[in-house]
Amino acid sequence: MLLTEYRLDLVIQALRTILPLEHPADASLRYFFQQERIGSNERALVAETVFGVLRHRLFLEHACTKPPATSDQATPRRMALAYWVKFGGYNLREITPLLKREEGDWLGQVKSITVAELPLSVQAELPEWLVENLRASMSDADILTLGRSMQQPAALDLRVNTLLATRDEVLQALQAEGMDAQATPYSPIGIRLKGKPSLTKHPLFLSGKIEVQDEGSQLLGFLLAPKRNEMVVDFCAGSGGKTLMLGAMMNSQGRLYAFDVSEKRLTNLKPRLKRSGLSNIHPQLIAHENDSKVKRLAGKIDRVLVDSPCSGLGTLRRNPDIKFRQSPQSLIELAQKQYAILAAAGKLLKPGGRLVYATCSFLHEENRAIVDAFLTNHADFILRPAGEILAQQKIPLEAGDYLQLMPHLHGTDAFFAAVLERVNSNSH
Repeated sequence: MLLTEYRLDLVIQALRTILPLEHPADASLRYFFQQERIGSNERALVAETVFGVLRHRLFLEHACTKPPATSDQATPRRMALAYWVKFGGYNLREITPLLKREEGDWLGQVKSITVAELPLSVQAELPEWLVENLRASMSDADILTLGRSMQQPAALDLRVNTLLATRDEVLQALQAEGMDAQATPYSPIGIRLKGKPSLTKHPLFLSGKIEVQDEGSQLLGFLLAPKRNEMVVDFCAGSGGKTLMLGAMMNSQGRLYAFDVSEKRLTNLKPRLKRSGLSNIHPQLIAHENDSKVKRLAGKIDRVLVDSPCSGLGTLRRNPDIKFRQSPQSLIELAQKQYAILAAAGKLLKPGGRLVYATCSFLHEENRAIVDAFLTNHADFILRPAGEILAQQKIPLEAGDYLQLMPHLHGTDAFFAAVLERVNSNSH
């Protein structure tokens, strides 16, 4: 795309709005686009540059403070120019007409920086506190591999609504339109699209046959494996991506409660629910994990999914700003909340019932540490090896006691999941 003064100005304005990170970047960007009525080419350039700058922010801040950088250093303007030259695929010749006098020399130097010689946190694009945290369980080489995989944009994954269509039907329809659509390697109901086609007006979407859902998130449903006519709870349902999948797995039979503390998220579920053709889903707004609506179901539920509120660090490919919005302190607060939610959700299960605890994180203190603490305090629960359950579901994915998905290994967001089963209390 041709770079012009106008387009550079738009990018600078967008970065000024978003870089303080007072709000999630995608929400700030949506707001920016509502305020600025601009063409689709400009929108694409602004979105790509903003997310690119967030993905490579630590490198760009380093590059913007190199001499002959002037004292204004990491300004939105410099960040955008450095991003375009180093990562955006533009050469200096294309950018030169936009440059002030001293910027050409500086950009030439930016282009020649060898990333491999920089500190690990800059190479991995992970804040120093996070690198230190990961060093407890990972080698520097593994941290770098993880960090690099999180710098790549995520593919667009779809889930086929098996109540209304088969994967083969949907694949054929998409391929017939010339889309590069492939079956996902692990989820038997997933499709991966190359590029980022907009699907919100697509007949398959409008008719409820497809939903956008990361393959990793789909695998959580297969770990829970709800059956027809069971009583099932999606404890932190959000806007209901996994709820809809569970409802279809139950063939729209039985009862599926979608609990959430956010009215806005449950409102977002309504149009999706309508499209899906499902009639077994009951959205319920709760005040907190010990709400009376939760308590009245104690000991009555066959399966519970706890997709717990977490740092979200496993979704950095989509939300690169999260790593700057979390801190060691926020992790401590999250861990308390995660444990409380898991303990409350565990009370719902009848003996023999199954609970899946999941996060979109790769951090020990949000994952194994929570599950270990729960098992220590709840003698009537056992851990079921995730790998065995995936094998029962005929999903060709190696896993041990826990499922830990990683972008560089599985091509999904980084999800963690543990499968817990309530045993008969009299069998102890």
